[in-house]
This record gives sequence, C-alpha cells and structure tokens, in this order.
Amino acid sequence: MRGVFNEAALSAAEDASPRPRRLPFSKLGRLILVLNLLGLAVLVAGSLVLNELGRGLIQSRIDTLTTQGELIANVIAGSATRGEPEPGLDSALASEVLQLLFIPKSQRVRLFDARGTLIADSQAVADRVEERPLAPARKPGEASLPWNGPDQPQNARQIAAAQAALVEEVKAALAGNSVAGVRNGETGARLVSVSIPVQHVQAVLGVLTLETADVDQIIAAQRKALIPFILTAILTTLASSLFLNQLIAQPILRLARAADSVRLSRARAISLPDIAERRDEVGDLALSLEAMTDALSARMDAIERFAADVSHEIKNPLTSIRSAVETLDLAKNEQARERLQKILKQDVGRLDRLITDISNASRLDAELSREAPKVVDLKRLLTDIVSLYPDREGAKVKFVGGAEPFKVLGREAPLGQVFRNLIDNASSFSPEGQAVEVRLEREGRRVRVLVEDRGPGIPPENLETVFERFYTARPKGAAPGGSSFGGHSGLGLSIARQIVEAHGGKLSASNREGGGARFTAELPEAPL
Repeated sequence: MRGVFNEAALSAAEDASPRPRRLPFSKLGRLILVLNLLGLAVLVAGSLVLNELGRGLIQSRIDTLTTQGELIANVIAGSATRGEPEPGLDSALASEVLQLLFIPKSQRVRLFDARGTLIADSQAVADRVEERPLAPARKPGEASLPWNGPDQPQNARQIAAAQAALVEEVKAALAGNSVAGVRNGETGARLVSVSIPVQHVQAVLGVLTLETADVDQIIAAQRKALIPFILTAILTTLASSLFLNQLIAQPILRLARAADSVRLSRARAISLPDIAERRDEVGDLALSLEAMTDALSARMDAIERFAADVSHEIKNPLTSIRSAVETLDLAKNEQARERLQKILKQDVGRLDRLITDISNASRLDAELSREAPKVVDLKRLLTDIVSLYPDREGAKVKFVGGAEPFKVLGREAPLGQVFRNLIDNASSFSPEGQAVEVRLEREGRRVRVLVEDRGPGIPPENLETVFERFYTARPKGAAPGGSSFGGHSGLGLSIARQIVEAHGGKLSASNREGGGARFTAELPEAPL
C-alpha cells in the first residue's frame, strides 16, 4: 500500500531521481564515444602523417632525379649535339659520354633520339646483367604449372604495357616538356621516372629518361613506419575496453548480483555506496535500485505491521461477539437478552465496517495506478459532495469557495473519497446545530481544502496519531449525536492521507482558535 512509505523512504526516492543532463549525450555515452574514437583517431592520424611522408619522399626522389637528369641532358647537349648544317645528335658520342658519367646501380638512364629510338642504355653501357631467379624444377613428366610466386617470370603482356608507358612518356618529352611521375616497369615494380628533352637551342634532338626502382622500398618503409601507429591503436582500444569493463560492466554485474540477493531474500535492500556516489548513469541506477529496494523493504515491514493491526482489530469484535454469545444463554430476563443482542449487532456491524475498510485500503494502490491522472475541478467536486449531505438535526455541511476554478491534476474518485472521509469524520464530532464548514483556498501554486468542525478538537499530542491505522479514540466532549467508539474502523483518515500523498500533496490536522478541529488537504495546482 502507498501509505507504507515513511519520510526516510520518500526522501531516498527523491534523492534517487535522475540527475539532469546538460548535453545531449550522457557522461558515459560521451566517454564510450571518445574511447572508441581514440584508436581510430590514432590510425587516421598515422595514415595521414605517413601518407604525407610517403608523398614527400616520392616527390623528393622526383626532384632529385629531375636535377640529375637535367645535368646529364645538359652534358650530352653540350658535347654530343651539333647545329650545322642542321641540328643533330651524335649517337656514338652520346653513348660514350653516358658511359663516362657515374650512374648509381639503383638508377637506369636511357637515351632516345628524336624519333624515339633507343640509342643508349646505362645498363647495357655498364655491361650489367639483369638477374632473375629460375622457376622451381619440375619432375620428369610433370606438366608445367603457372608460377604465381613473388619471383614469377614476366609475361609478354606486362612487358608490353611497361614499354607502352615508356613510349608515351618519351613522346611527351619530345614535345619539349619534362615529364616526371610513377609508372610500372617491365618487372612489375613501380618506378620513379623523369624524362628530360635533350635540346640544341630550341630543337629537341632526343630524350633522356632517368628512372629508379626504389618506390616499393619507400612504400615498404612507409608501411613499416605505420606499425607503431597500429600497435598504439590496438593497445589504446584494448586499454579502453578494459577500462570500460571496469567502469561499466563490473559495477552493473555487482548491481545484478545485489538484486539477485534481494530476490532470493538474502538481503532486504541493495546497498553499494561506492557505486551510488558516482556522478554518472551507473550511479543513478544504483541510487534508483537502492531507493526501490528500500521502498520495497519499508512496504514489507508496513504490510507485516498492517497484518498485525488487522488481526488485533478483528479479534476485538470477535471476542466481544463470542462473549455475548456465551452469555446469551445465561441471561435471566428479556432486558438482559436484548442488551446482549444489541451488543452482537454493534460488533457485527463494526466487523463489517472493518472488513470493508481493510479491503478498500488493500486495493488502494491498484485503484490509484489503474486510472490515469487528469485535470479535476475541485470546486465542482466539493459542491457535488456537499450536496449529498442532508441536514442532521439542524447541523449541515456548508461549502465556501471562491469564484474562480480550482483545478488539480489527479484522480476524481480517490479525491472524492478523501473529502467524504474528512467530512464524515468532522460530522461525527460536530455538536447538534453546528455546521461542518468546507473551504477552498489558493496559496501560490497550491490548492488547499479545509474541513472544520465545532467539536472538542484534537489533543495536541494526537495531531499525528489520528492518521494512524485503526486509531478510534474519542476525546471527552465529543458530540452526543456522533458515532460512539467502535462506530468507525479507524482507517478513514489513514486512507485519506495515503491518497493525498499519492497526488503529491499533504494532509495535516490542527485545532481552530475558537474550538474544533481543522483538517487541511494541500494539493499542487494543475499546470496551465
């Protein structure tokens, strides 16, 4: 039942409310996003850095070859070309000049005439022999298989493609423009190649092509340099995964085990203060679970107390009934018999009221959760309720309300039960000829309903006790026309407070200055 929550449980529930988030992503969400992107950022940064580095190395190699090629072309143009009777290139002299120049083994220089015919090759001039590994030996009678290893002999298509690329480069250089770039060689390896036109004044007499096959070595070095970034990214991802495991997975597992302990009745509540102190979603979850289990524990305790109170309250009329039944046969006259029968009727009626009110109190939670809250006009509701009370020997229920509407967000039927219980209670204490007054007021954003009587009032020490279950004490001076002791179950005010608190309000009791009791139900006004 909703009334089992004590102030400590309600305070814990309020403290466990989710903390407001200023950003669209939660704290853990941002952390997970950052940690997951960190490894990717390392790889991206490393790739960009090494891409620029590789590009810079290739461009540096092109610049070096261009400078070297221009120098060789100028030497050949100055010593192996003629201008009379017409511009021409001395192929034999150019080959000799090329032989005298120092050409590193990693580079290859070829000289073409104005028609694109090869007239000199540094590898041929230096008597260099290209070495290639042989294919694996075949057993006798074994068919020839294609060789797809790294040392596969070059096929004709690959060689033709390389030669065609070289021809296109030479043609472009014969137009008088230097050409530089990366292309595939006859062995399939990528080459850094520059082609420089050999000129006599303005006439293009040939093309000098200078190439080197260390592009793959540059790329291999680039990939090797990427290894530290890859390892760093892997270690970062691994570390972030372990960190997230300790930060999220392990605390949630602890919460799950604590919840299992509560479910298996090995504990009454979840208490993990180290997790609850965290300022993130896991901390919010721990606070919510603690508040939930505390509330469940408080509810279980209250149910036990309620069961004990019910047992005690039912035993009283049952004991009286049993005593009256046993004494009925011993009654000596009709007057005594009638008195015992009256006691039996009163106790049966009291027992019936007890069972009815106990049933209503037990169903209170279900009734409050079954109906969705809606805007309720308290002025109209109180007017309808007051109209149901006829004059009782000159006493009546009088309603005093303002002209404007008083609207709250709640459930009309339970709120009606609250005001009926308060009016019934006040009527039972009102003297003859005195009216019960119901007033409606507004204070800020709160609406107050006051129910006042002109009875003897409530002893100061009982201003809270009257809201306890089964409290039925009646002070001296109670209205003689009111209900006697046992005429009420003692659950009316307790149920009324439960309903008011379920609507976010509070119900309190006080005494009027001129005498009599006042019950004040304060409810939050419905939002506009």
